[in-house]
Amino acid sequence: MQIGMVGLGRMGANISRRLMRAGHEVVAFDINTGAVDAVAQDGAVGVASLDELVARLAAPRAVWIMLPHGKNTENSLQVVAQRLERGDIVIDGGNSHFHDDVRRAAELSERGIRYLDVGTSGGVHGLERGYCLMIGGDVSAFETLDPIFSALAPGRDDISATGSRQGFDRRAEQGYLYCGPAGAGHFVKMIHNGIEYGMMQALAEGFDIMRNAGKPNLPEAHRYDLNLADVAEVWRRGSVVSSWLLDLTAEALAENPTLSGFSGVVEDSGEGRWTVQAAIDEAVPAEVLTAALFARFRSRQDHTFAEKVLSAMRYKFGGHVEKPA
Repeated sequence: MQIGMVGLGRMGANISRRLMRAGHEVVAFDINTGAVDAVAQDGAVGVASLDELVARLAAPRAVWIMLPHGKNTENSLQVVAQRLERGDIVIDGGNSHFHDDVRRAAELSERGIRYLDVGTSGGVHGLERGYCLMIGGDVSAFETLDPIFSALAPGRDDISATGSRQGFDRRAEQGYLYCGPAGAGHFVKMIHNGIEYGMMQALAEGFDIMRNAGKPNLPEAHRYDLNLADVAEVWRRGSVVSSWLLDLTAEALAENPTLSGFSGVVEDSGEGRWTVQAAIDEAVPAEVLTAALFARFRSRQDHTFAEKVLSAMRYKFGGHVEKPA
């Protein structure tokens, strides 16, 4: 299939490359011409403007916007939509708020343009590992682009099958899922990221407790000088807390056991806040996720080893570099 890609940062460029590896044609645009040249060298059709991008696509066109949420996505989406026609598809693959998806879908449907919100998880490793995709919006657009989503998803890989799944959507076992109408994809991704905050915080606090197990104020018989890199590694092998986040933590600790390259300033990208707000709107208790979000706020004032572990995980899975305190 053919698809236009607007935004060639860490995620957009690798999504383009994974699609091209599967035989799809990518028409690519970014305001950074160097980024366009880089994916063009890998086989994409690089263009210098959104007008040229739309002109290169055959109807019904599909344009994937992969930009940071907020004004960049909103402005680009509106500019692209002005150039599309009835039956075309526009995708927001970033981390937009699901309320924005509902509004956009309604506005675009008046012109016959189909809208999809695609929550995308995979970070900087998605090119090789594949991307977990949570998709909302026009169901006909989802079915049309099924080959695109199938190519991006990880597939079954070596993950064992879940029992008693007869009658469920088998595409979920491939790593992509149609979640529902406009906003549903980004809503599910929002909750995914909120849970991620909690999981990361639990790991970080646990390693901080172990790091301080040798404090001199503890009874001598209760002090332990633990090798955290080795603890992380042994937990990867058959433990019930084994996970990709633990894999990345083990890698970071093996590279630098003190994590001295990290200050412990931990940013939040928005989804954690939105998750807590959704919990408030629904009157659902979410103590762990809320505490994990507030811990990130505190990290910008006072740093612990736990925050260094959080920073290391964020760098490992998403390439997020700490902002100065």
